[in-house]
Amino acid sequence: MPGTQFGAAIVSEARSWIGTPYRHQASLKGIGCDCLGLVRGVWRHCIGTEPESPPPYAADWAEARGEEALADAARRHLVAVKPDEMPATCCCFAGATAVSPNTPPSPAATAP
Repeated sequence: MPGTQFGAAIVSEARSWIGTPYRHQASLKGIGCDCLGLVRGVWRHCIGTEPESPPPYAADWAEARGEEALADAARRHLVAVKPDEMPATCCCFAGATAVSPNTPPSPAATAP
């Protein structure tokens, strides 16, 4: 699938998770997920089998341990590219995950 179509598919799938309640360590659309669970669920839908299973982790893992486990995993399985070459962006940081298309936002896309 060409980059732009693939990016659109990723964003579309991520948006389909809107309304999924927060559930620590979960990764099931409509049932529950945390920030890592969102990335895992979108990966399964758009790419296939997850490349690795996350170990058990505490809700405050980043703050308590001072580790960058999510960023380290992203470096193992995602490809770093220049911003203007990305079909979609996955931003992962302690406490949240965001997936966005790399196209000018439309009013519908920016509505809360």
